[in-house]
Amino acid sequence: MWVFGYGSLIWKADFPYERKVIGYIKGYVRRFYQKSTDHRGIPSRPGRVVTLLVSNNEEDEVWGCAYEIASENIESVTRHLDYRETNYEKKDVLFHPVNHSQLVEKPFHLFIYIGHKCNPNFAGYEDIDTIAGHIAECAGNSGHNTEYLYNLAAAMRTIAPKVYDHHLYELEVAVKQIEFLKRKKALEFDQHSHNIPVK
Repeated sequence: MWVFGYGSLIWKADFPYERKVIGYIKGYVRRFYQKSTDHRGIPSRPGRVVTLLVSNNEEDEVWGCAYEIASENIESVTRHLDYRETNYEKKDVLFHPVNHSQLVEKPFHLFIYIGHKCNPNFAGYEDIDTIAGHIAECAGNSGHNTEYLYNLAAAMRTIAPKVYDHHLYELEVAVKQIEFLKRKKALEFDQHSHNIPVK
Protein backbone atom coordinates (compact mmCIF):
# COMPACT_ATOMS: atom_id res chain seq x y z
CA MET A 1 0.00 0.00 0.00
CA TRP A 2 1.13 3.55 -0.80
CA VAL A 3 -0.03 6.76 0.89
CA PHE A 4 0.47 10.32 -0.37
CA GLY A 5 1.49 13.08 2.03
CA TYR A 6 0.89 16.69 0.98
CA GLY A 7 0.76 18.41 4.37
CA SER A 8 2.42 17.53 7.66
CA LEU A 9 3.10 13.99 6.41
CA ILE A 10 5.83 15.46 4.20
CA TRP A 11 8.00 16.30 7.20
CA LYS A 12 6.38 14.22 9.94
CA ALA A 13 5.66 10.68 8.81
CA ASP A 14 5.11 9.16 12.26
CA PHE A 15 4.55 5.60 11.07
CA PRO A 16 6.77 2.80 9.69
CA TYR A 17 7.30 2.80 5.93
CA GLU A 18 9.51 0.98 3.43
CA ARG A 19 10.19 3.73 0.87
CA LYS A 20 9.61 7.45 0.46
CA VAL A 21 9.26 8.82 -3.07
CA ILE A 22 8.92 12.46 -4.12
CA GLY A 23 6.39 13.33 -6.80
CA TYR A 24 3.01 14.83 -7.53
CA ILE A 25 -0.64 14.17 -8.30
CA LYS A 26 -2.57 15.99 -11.04
CA GLY A 27 -5.91 17.73 -11.13
CA TYR A 28 -5.84 19.09 -7.56
CA VAL A 29 -4.77 22.22 -5.69
CA ARG A 30 -3.55 22.44 -2.08
CA ARG A 31 -5.38 24.99 0.08
CA PHE A 32 -5.49 25.99 3.77
CA TYR A 33 -9.26 25.56 3.82
CA GLN A 34 -9.54 22.94 6.58
CA LYS A 35 -10.15 23.98 10.20
CA SER A 36 -8.05 22.36 12.92
CA THR A 37 -9.74 22.21 16.31
CA ASP A 38 -7.17 19.91 17.90
CA HIS A 39 -3.68 19.72 16.39
CA ARG A 40 -3.25 23.39 15.37
CA GLY A 41 -6.19 25.07 17.08
CA ILE A 42 -9.02 24.62 19.55
CA PRO A 43 -12.81 24.50 19.03
CA SER A 44 -13.26 28.15 20.00
CA ARG A 45 -10.30 29.25 17.88
CA PRO A 46 -9.68 26.77 15.06
CA GLY A 47 -6.44 26.90 13.13
CA ARG A 48 -6.05 26.21 9.43
CA VAL A 49 -4.40 23.20 7.77
CA VAL A 50 -4.27 22.01 4.18
CA THR A 51 -6.68 19.93 2.21
CA LEU A 52 -6.98 19.22 -1.52
CA LEU A 53 -9.59 20.59 -3.90
CA VAL A 54 -10.35 19.31 -7.37
CA SER A 55 -8.95 21.86 -9.82
CA ASN A 56 -10.58 23.23 -12.95
CA ASN A 57 -7.26 22.54 -14.64
CA GLU A 58 -6.46 18.85 -14.98
CA GLU A 59 -2.75 19.72 -15.36
CA ASP A 60 -2.46 21.41 -11.95
CA GLU A 61 -0.02 19.58 -9.70
CA VAL A 62 0.24 19.04 -5.97
CA TRP A 63 3.71 17.94 -4.89
CA GLY A 64 4.43 15.79 -1.89
CA CYS A 65 5.78 12.41 -0.79
CA ALA A 66 4.51 8.88 -1.35
CA TYR A 67 5.14 6.33 1.39
CA GLU A 68 5.13 2.59 0.81
CA ILE A 69 3.64 0.66 3.73
CA ALA A 70 4.70 -2.95 4.28
CA SER A 71 1.89 -5.51 4.21
CA GLU A 72 2.32 -6.39 7.89
CA ASN A 73 1.88 -2.72 8.87
CA ILE A 74 -1.06 -1.78 6.66
CA GLU A 75 -3.73 -2.36 9.32
CA SER A 76 -1.96 -0.44 12.10
CA VAL A 77 -0.85 2.44 9.84
CA THR A 78 -4.35 2.74 8.39
CA ARG A 79 -5.84 2.98 11.91
CA HIS A 80 -3.23 5.58 12.82
CA LEU A 81 -3.85 7.72 9.73
CA ASP A 82 -7.63 7.42 10.00
CA TYR A 83 -7.33 8.89 13.51
CA ARG A 84 -4.71 11.48 12.59
CA GLU A 85 -6.65 12.62 9.52
CA THR A 86 -10.01 12.96 11.27
CA ASN A 87 -12.76 14.35 8.99
CA TYR A 88 -10.67 13.49 5.93
CA GLU A 89 -11.86 10.98 3.35
CA LYS A 90 -9.54 8.40 1.78
CA LYS A 91 -9.39 8.37 -2.01
CA ASP A 92 -7.44 6.52 -4.72
CA VAL A 93 -5.46 8.71 -7.17
CA LEU A 94 -2.61 8.40 -9.67
CA PHE A 95 0.83 9.47 -8.40
CA HIS A 96 3.69 10.61 -10.64
CA PRO A 97 7.11 9.85 -9.09
CA VAL A 98 10.15 11.96 -9.93
CA ASN A 99 12.73 10.51 -7.56
CA HIS A 100 14.01 7.77 -9.88
CA SER A 101 16.80 6.84 -7.50
CA GLN A 102 14.13 4.93 -5.58
CA LEU A 103 13.61 2.63 -8.59
CA VAL A 104 9.99 3.75 -8.98
CA GLU A 105 9.72 5.31 -12.41
CA LYS A 106 6.17 4.75 -13.64
CA PRO A 107 3.02 6.44 -12.26
CA PHE A 108 1.08 4.29 -9.82
CA HIS A 109 -2.06 4.48 -7.72
CA LEU A 110 -2.06 5.33 -4.03
CA PHE A 111 -4.32 6.66 -1.28
CA ILE A 112 -4.75 10.29 -0.28
CA TYR A 113 -6.73 11.84 2.56
CA ILE A 114 -8.95 14.75 1.51
CA GLY A 115 -11.09 17.05 3.62
CA HIS A 116 -14.11 17.42 1.34
CA LYS A 117 -16.34 20.49 1.36
CA CYS A 118 -19.11 18.57 3.12
CA ASN A 119 -16.99 17.72 6.17
CA PRO A 120 -17.76 19.75 9.35
CA ASN A 121 -14.31 21.35 9.51
CA PHE A 122 -14.21 22.69 5.97
CA ALA A 123 -13.64 26.44 6.36
CA GLY A 124 -14.59 27.45 2.84
CA TYR A 125 -13.00 29.81 0.39
CA GLU A 126 -11.21 32.42 2.50
CA ASP A 127 -8.74 34.98 1.17
CA ILE A 128 -5.06 34.95 2.04
CA ASP A 129 -5.26 37.72 4.66
CA THR A 130 -8.15 36.03 6.49
CA ILE A 131 -6.40 32.66 6.60
CA ALA A 132 -3.13 34.34 7.66
CA GLY A 133 -4.94 36.01 10.57
CA HIS A 134 -6.19 32.65 11.84
CA ILE A 135 -2.79 30.97 11.49
CA ALA A 136 -0.97 33.79 13.26
CA GLU A 137 -3.24 33.52 16.30
CA CYS A 138 -3.97 29.81 16.71
CA ALA A 139 -2.30 26.87 18.45
CA GLY A 140 -3.31 23.34 19.41
CA ASN A 141 -2.05 20.02 20.79
CA SER A 142 0.66 19.73 18.13
CA GLY A 143 1.91 23.31 18.47
CA HIS A 144 1.36 26.73 16.96
CA ASN A 145 -0.33 27.00 13.60
CA THR A 146 2.56 29.08 12.25
CA GLU A 147 4.89 26.13 12.85
CA TYR A 148 2.71 23.98 10.59
CA LEU A 149 2.77 26.60 7.83
CA TYR A 150 6.51 27.27 8.04
CA ASN A 151 7.38 23.57 8.19
CA LEU A 152 5.28 22.87 5.11
CA ALA A 153 6.84 25.75 3.18
CA ALA A 154 10.36 24.64 4.15
CA ALA A 155 9.60 21.01 3.25
CA MET A 156 8.26 22.02 -0.16
CA ARG A 157 11.39 24.04 -0.91
CA THR A 158 13.42 20.95 -0.05
CA ILE A 159 11.54 18.35 -2.07
CA ALA A 160 10.50 20.57 -4.99
CA PRO A 161 12.76 23.64 -5.11
CA LYS A 162 11.74 24.56 -8.65
CA VAL A 163 8.00 24.43 -7.94
CA TYR A 164 6.23 27.61 -6.79
CA ASP A 165 3.09 26.94 -4.77
CA HIS A 166 1.37 30.34 -4.96
CA HIS A 167 -1.17 29.78 -2.20
CA LEU A 168 1.38 28.34 0.23
CA TYR A 169 4.13 30.90 -0.30
CA GLU A 170 1.81 33.92 -0.42
CA LEU A 171 0.32 32.75 2.87
CA GLU A 172 3.79 32.36 4.36
CA VAL A 173 4.63 35.97 3.44
CA ALA A 174 1.32 37.24 4.86
CA VAL A 175 1.80 35.49 8.21
CA LYS A 176 5.38 36.70 8.52
CA GLN A 177 4.14 40.24 7.89
CA ILE A 178 1.57 39.89 10.69
CA GLU A 179 4.28 38.62 13.06
CA PHE A 180 6.60 41.47 12.07
CA LEU A 181 3.92 44.09 12.76
CA LYS A 182 3.10 42.46 16.12
CA ARG A 183 6.76 42.55 17.15
CA LYS A 184 7.08 46.15 15.99
CA LYS A 185 3.98 47.19 17.91
CA ALA A 186 5.18 45.40 21.06
CA LEU A 187 8.59 47.08 20.79
CA GLU A 188 7.05 50.51 20.34
CA PHE A 189 4.78 49.93 23.36
CA ASP A 190 7.74 48.79 25.44
CA GLN A 191 9.78 51.84 24.46
CA HIS A 192 6.87 54.16 25.14
CA SER A 193 6.16 52.65 28.55
CA HIS A 194 9.76 53.14 29.64
CA ASN A 195 9.64 56.81 28.65
CA ILE A 196 6.61 57.62 30.80
CA PRO A 197 7.78 59.69 33.80
CA VAL A 198 7.02 58.29 37.24
CA LYS A 199 4.84 60.60 39.36
